[in-house]
Parts: sequence; C-alpha cells; structure tokens
Amino acid sequence: MAQGTLEVVLVNAKGLENADFLNKMDPYVILNYGGQKHKSKIASGQGSEPEWNEAFTFDVNYSGGAHLTLKIVDSDFGKEDDCVGEATIPLEPVLSEGKVPITSYNVVKDQEFCGQIKLELSFTHKAHTDHRHDVEAQEESYGGWGESHLTGREK
Repeated sequence: MAQGTLEVVLVNAKGLENADFLNKMDPYVILNYGGQKHKSKIASGQGSEPEWNEAFTFDVNYSGGAHLTLKIVDSDFGKEDDCVGEATIPLEPVLSEGKVPITSYNVVKDQEFCGQIKLELSFTHKAHTDHRHDVEAQEESYGGWGESHLTGREK
C-alpha cells in the first residue's frame, strides 16, 4: 500500500465549450481524491482556454484502483454554476514513477469529448518508520536495563 503526498499542479485547459452565451465563461475546477476536495481559483473572463497554475496536495493511502477526478465548472453570478465537463485521471503511473510531467487529459461531458486539461502530477512516499527502533530509542532515553545496575542492597 502506497502512502504519501500527491501534488497536483493544475496548469490550464483548452478547447472547452463555452457555457455562457453572451460572455466568456469564468471556469474553476473541483479536484477530488478519496473524499478530499479542493477548489481552484476562478479564471475570470478566460473563457474556453483558462489558465490556473495552482498546486494542490492530497494525502494518499493507496491500495489499488485510485483515481483523481476533476470537474470543470463555470461560475455564474446569481444562478447555479454550470458543469463544463469532467476528467478522470488514473493514479497508478504517478504512484509508481513518482512524477508525471505536464500531460493533457481529455475532458468529457455526457460521454462526449469537450476539451483538454493539463496537469503535472508528483507523488512523495511517506517515510516508513521502524516502530521497534523507536521503542528501543525511547527506552534508552528513559533508562533501561543498562541503567539499572544498582540492586536493592546498594541503595
């Protein structure tokens, strides 16, 4: 089981369908991994080719089949925000390699292609600690058998 920190750099998107009819849309992204969610800043007025250049981190306890989901949403003032599309990114490559350079992933809506989103992914393994070593070090700092050389008669 892989444990550590996943860093996601949300770079930009291209070719998104504009969800606003009169203006350029104001997209943002909701990133979700294992119940942990982050929301990007709103790319105000950037329309179908927004840039974010934001980094997000997630705690990872991976045992197989994990993925990161991205939901691109158009922020609408005074009414409900519109879903522009979604991308699902499998995490196996980054968890095994440690880093995936900037890569474009397809964005879909209603099972149809509707643009691409660029990310850079990196994974840092959590250092494993040997609990036996920790206990031995703790015993040494408090004194142990080596410190108990006095017997009841010498006191």
